[in-house]
This record gives sequence, C-alpha cells and structure tokens, in this order.
Amino acid sequence: MKKIVGQVTPEEKNAIQTLFERRNGLNELAKILTADNAELYEKLVKDLGETGVKFQDWWDTMAQKYQWEYAENGNWEINFDTCEIFLVTPE
Repeated sequence: MKKIVGQVTPEEKNAIQTLFERRNGLNELAKILTADNAELYEKLVKDLGETGVKFQDWWDTMAQKYQWEYAENGNWEINFDTCEIFLVTPE
C-alpha cells in the first residue's frame, strides 16, 4: 500500500535527489569494479558508506521535521516530480 504522508520543499528534494543519484551511480560502479585496484576499491567502499549515512540522515531529519506517519514494516519514498513523500507498506 502506498499513501501520501507529506511533502518537502524543492530545495530539500534536490538534496535527496543528489544523494539518490550518487548512491545509484556508486552501486553501478561497484558492480563492475574489482578489488584488483585496491586504492580505487577502498575509495568506492568509503564513498558508498558516507553517501549511505547522508542519505539516511536526510530521511531521519525530514521525518522528524515534518512528523511523517510511519509503519514498522514500511518505508518512505519520494516523488521527485512533485516533492510528495509516500509511506509504502506491505499489503
């Protein structure tokens, strides 16, 4: 089930969209990079970790700021076109 629980500003949306795109790009790079290049591999792992923390921090901060509804087995999603936040739960 998916229901609207809030909305963020365009600036807030831009911040999470940048992190989302970076995380996706790093995940794609991780699929093709091998541990053979240890220096680059370590940088990728570090960057993935830092980006993941920033990504989660954004969600935590916005959830606290806007007091979004939550569910134990649910997660939030954002519509980048409308800035709407959805709570997604199993049916």
